[in-house]
Amino acid sequence: MTAKSAAAATRATVHGYPRQGRNRELKKAIEGYWKGNVTADALRAAATELRRENWRQLADAGVLEVPTGDFSLYDHVLDTTVAVGAIPARHRAAVDADPLGGYFAMARGTQDVAPLEMTKWFDTNYHYLVPELGPDTVFVANPAKAVGELAEAIALGHGARPVLVGPVTYLLLAKPAPGVTADFEPVTLLDRLLPVYAELLAALKAAGAEWVQLDEPALVQDRTPAELNTAARAYRELGALTDRPKLLVASYFDRLGEALPVLAKAPVEGLALDFTGPAAANLDDLAAVGGLPGKRLVAGVVDGRNIWINDLEKSLATLATLLGLADRVDVAPSCSLLHVPIDAALERDVAPQIARWLAFARQKATEVALLARALREGTGAITADLAANRADLASRAGSPITRDPAVRARTAAVTAEDARRPQAYPQRAEAQRARLGLPLLPTTTIGSFPQTTELRVARADLTAGRIDAAAYRERMEAEVREVIAYQEKAGLDVLVHGEPERNDMVQYFAEQLTGYLATRHGWVQSYGTRYVRPPVLAGDISRPHPMTVDWFRFAQDLTDRPVKGMLTGPVTMLAWSFVRDDQPLGDTARQVALALRDEVTDLEAAGAAVVQVDEPALRETLPLRAADRPAYLDWATESFRLATSGVRADTQVHTHMCYAEFGAIMSAIEELDADVISLEATRSHMQVAGELAAAGYPREVGPGVWDIHSPRVPSTEEALALLRAGLAAIPAERLWVNPDCGLKTRGWAETRASLDSLVGAARRLREELAG
Repeated sequence: MTAKSAAAATRATVHGYPRQGRNRELKKAIEGYWKGNVTADALRAAATELRRENWRQLADAGVLEVPTGDFSLYDHVLDTTVAVGAIPARHRAAVDADPLGGYFAMARGTQDVAPLEMTKWFDTNYHYLVPELGPDTVFVANPAKAVGELAEAIALGHGARPVLVGPVTYLLLAKPAPGVTADFEPVTLLDRLLPVYAELLAALKAAGAEWVQLDEPALVQDRTPAELNTAARAYRELGALTDRPKLLVASYFDRLGEALPVLAKAPVEGLALDFTGPAAANLDDLAAVGGLPGKRLVAGVVDGRNIWINDLEKSLATLATLLGLADRVDVAPSCSLLHVPIDAALERDVAPQIARWLAFARQKATEVALLARALREGTGAITADLAANRADLASRAGSPITRDPAVRARTAAVTAEDARRPQAYPQRAEAQRARLGLPLLPTTTIGSFPQTTELRVARADLTAGRIDAAAYRERMEAEVREVIAYQEKAGLDVLVHGEPERNDMVQYFAEQLTGYLATRHGWVQSYGTRYVRPPVLAGDISRPHPMTVDWFRFAQDLTDRPVKGMLTGPVTMLAWSFVRDDQPLGDTARQVALALRDEVTDLEAAGAAVVQVDEPALRETLPLRAADRPAYLDWATESFRLATSGVRADTQVHTHMCYAEFGAIMSAIEELDADVISLEATRSHMQVAGELAAAGYPREVGPGVWDIHSPRVPSTEEALALLRAGLAAIPAERLWVNPDCGLKTRGWAETRASLDSLVGAARRLREELAG
């Protein structure tokens, strides 16, 4: 096919779409089901309606091939576990008795059964449920969900393409099941898994699928020759099947690199490639391998992870080059639109000047449809759209909102000494122990306490004007008093004020910093029914006034025990925001760090002996390719130190990380130079404690002993067993006792019971060590 005929055949498509609905209807239906207020049938009906609405929105935008199977009640990797029958033994009875209840038991656990481990989906803030596999795993095809959702779309008249997690990525994301030796490699199960994928593909073909998309994002990471050979074999065997639809193998988030020639040579009918950010290198790499003659290319030229409008002319230039490299070129976002909010048109409170710079999922669908139309009909067909796009891009580039000379001058004046504490850690530790006087195995929490319905109602009332700021403050102060009194009674050693006034650990600060703007409806799924509203980082960052000092003072005046000052770190402020794409991330991180540095020193001046600066996103934002990591870790760790290095030796700096694979960043954790770090450890069975010990980490550590993302309450014995496992790797004088993460999503009853177990376990272990 010539470039001209390839353009004539161009269509718009997407890899996936947000699941929650305009008003988070899915969240409400699922949580209603958990509480017993919504029946299983009503939940399924709500999900069906949301899928229909998603497809309608895409079709209205001009996307004529919609994805199916991307919709999930909790997580698409968990859906794949169900589709291939890899149900862990401990969940089998629950799944057999009630597939829907068992599905949520795998995701959340029950009082009797622990959930699957949860971690970050590559370098995003989306969390997936980690498959647990072992030598005895038996895979069994279960195509019901995939076939059912395809049938729904076809019945509504849509051109539909089912989407599945590919077999190689599924195995590479999996971990050995509990009790299986750590050296077991799930990828060795490929020969068992491929026949199950063959059954799924045959069922989808029988149901009317012309194409099936198999997502293989794991192949954009550094892969060994053996892993690349595994990918080649997987697609050689799947491609050789006779009873199957056409196969579109999709990658995103980075360049394919050495995996590109493997997939280009595979007997599949199409590839989907990302051409944004670091994945722009796919363009030259694709030309170097001779393109994709005879194949379909789905070109991801619209950024699916950020919310800025696309440069249509730049994308058209990329697409013009790609037309000569494939038999057919279709236009798509770089990845699933799961990672952006639904509709920028809902943001009525955003200034019109800024609103014109924003593109959420619906706008991105329109952008890919415009680009596809331009390829089919010529740029003259979208002349007005191109002119409007040029004007919007120029408006942003020239706006004074984006540049503050004072901020830039301060950032430019930063020196290496500004990002280092004057005293070495051993000197600091001695001074901090003298000041704090804490017992062995000190207990604390991560920061937030339950965000009750009453707190949310008070916040909504303030926003709606039903109460004034004084009444709101009074309600929050009452909550802080309750939280402090409870912690004293429970026997915790280092307290927190509970953060009742904070809507979100990033948004709360973003709303008080210049350069940020908040959305009202910009919800994005983080995990399950947990949605966040990432703020938009539009300009240079500064702190006009203290953000947390008054709340710290209020809480500290209520108790003689130390209360932590609580802040969100610079990397996390970027990672959980939609960042500006017009300057290097490191420059933006330094701006945020300087704003936080002012807050840290103000907290210390107000009497804070402990300041916690959370960086849960440090690992999440780690580049997927090893060659790109040193530069990132340099500015990421420097920005944390810049935020925290202005305090005295006897002020203890904590940080916190959760739900990530920490092994790859052990040296960076050391480079943070925090005095105490708390980490998620429960679902990973205290694995991180051993990793820290193996790396020779010399500072104090709080590996979590309570999985706060599950409703189950740990017993004292469970917490004690985890503490003993931690103690095997970390000396008692450096071991803290805390939950995995903040308690915002938990209820008060389970919080009290779980913290009783945590404190009780610490006391018993102290007695054992003393006796």
